[in-house]
Amino acid sequence: MIGGGKMAEALLGGLVERGWASPEELHVVEPAEERHRVLKAAYPGISVDNVPVARVDAVIAVKPNIVELVLPVLREAGVDRVLSIAAGVRTDAMEAGLPEGTRVVRCMPNTPALVGCGAAAIAGGLMATEADLDWAAEILTAVGMVVVVEEPDIDAVTGVSGSGPAYVFHLAEAMTAAGIAEGLSPETADALTRQTLLGAATLLSESGEDPAQLRINVTSPNGTTQAGLEVFAEADFMGLVARVVKAAADRSRELGG
Repeated sequence: MIGGGKMAEALLGGLVERGWASPEELHVVEPAEERHRVLKAAYPGISVDNVPVARVDAVIAVKPNIVELVLPVLREAGVDRVLSIAAGVRTDAMEAGLPEGTRVVRCMPNTPALVGCGAAAIAGGLMATEADLDWAAEILTAVGMVVVVEEPDIDAVTGVSGSGPAYVFHLAEAMTAAGIAEGLSPETADALTRQTLLGAATLLSESGEDPAQLRINVTSPNGTTQAGLEVFAEADFMGLVARVVKAAADRSRELGG
């Protein structure tokens, strides 16, 4: 694991918890001594150092601007299979910095992986096989669900699920603030908002019904919900969300060059 930040820690935890690997089978490359202490305390027996182990599979879990510094190190170590969760870094860019024939799988995860509820999409590079995609999916299903897409679709994935949690958190901010404005205490508004979003997301996930139908089910004619939804419609809520997702997807394309 190249990088020992929060997302890397989430993956490590999922892999250990699911029995995919023991701590003794995992090696983390991380320059920050504080993260060394945190990871070793969380997973006794794990190996944490500043250099990679030679000739093993690698997961790149660093910021996008660090990837170009990591590739020569992996090349020197003779790594021949890589899963990258670095946003915006294309497989061909990584392949160019790695030994010829290296199998590269690119992933767009999201932060709910920190609580085992992530949504990730993976795409294989030029040399990646079905077996390599299966390997990547095994790692990522330790912290959520995985879909396989073509690499050009990763930008759209970024706009929907990669950045999506921030949209939900922003909605939570707005709902809480609105509740306070209507006279609720901050604690009550916060608690109701959190549980409402959790309950709605759980119902959406478990009911199997179309989101539009679930919206219809809770909207009584001329009732309170309809009054609220009419304000959304007047503000072109659907169009706003489309523009938000497009802006994030466009930025992902820009990062990929």
